[in-house]
Amino acid sequence: MQLELLNDQGQATSKYEAPETVFGREYNEDLVHQVVVAFQANARQGTRAQKDREQVKHSTKKPFKQKGTGRARAGMTSSPLWRGGGRIFPNMPDENFSQKINKKMYRAGMASIFSQLAREGRLAVVDSITVDSPKTKALAAKFKAMNLDSVLVISDVVDENLYLASRNLVNVLVVEPRYADPLSLVHYRKVLVTKAAMDKLKEMFA
Repeated sequence: MQLELLNDQGQATSKYEAPETVFGREYNEDLVHQVVVAFQANARQGTRAQKDREQVKHSTKKPFKQKGTGRARAGMTSSPLWRGGGRIFPNMPDENFSQKINKKMYRAGMASIFSQLAREGRLAVVDSITVDSPKTKALAAKFKAMNLDSVLVISDVVDENLYLASRNLVNVLVVEPRYADPLSLVHYRKVLVTKAAMDKLKEMFA
């Protein structure tokens, strides 16, 4: 699989020969969907909480007498049928949303995403992405010159200048190969990978 090798102006100067095992696979939509959903599910903290009728702060006094009012009989105002009452099946903070994905499935799913990005022209290779100072303005100007408004950069090493310069850019994410996730690969319009990072991706997903 041949990928475009871009210069600092975002122009394709030559071709980069990428391994077929990572960037030349067929697209498996079902597997990619499962990997992305599992990644989102595993990122959930499960901190939401609701109260059942035992935990709601209500009086246990009978709100009105049993007979003669014409209303439905009620025992206490904490009933789930009443406004402000407890939930019947409340969400609890210890709820587990995690989904298990085998390593082989995850590697195949990531390779499938990389291959599809390469076919769509959304994946390109660069020599390196560096900035001389931790200035967001300098990095934004670099991406503007390359005509990139939404980009995921996978670099072999993310130094302090590059990290500080990129963290305030809304549509820019700079990560090392081990932190590349399926959701980010699908989300950003363009993915730039440095030459050194390509070797690491080959080791991880081949």
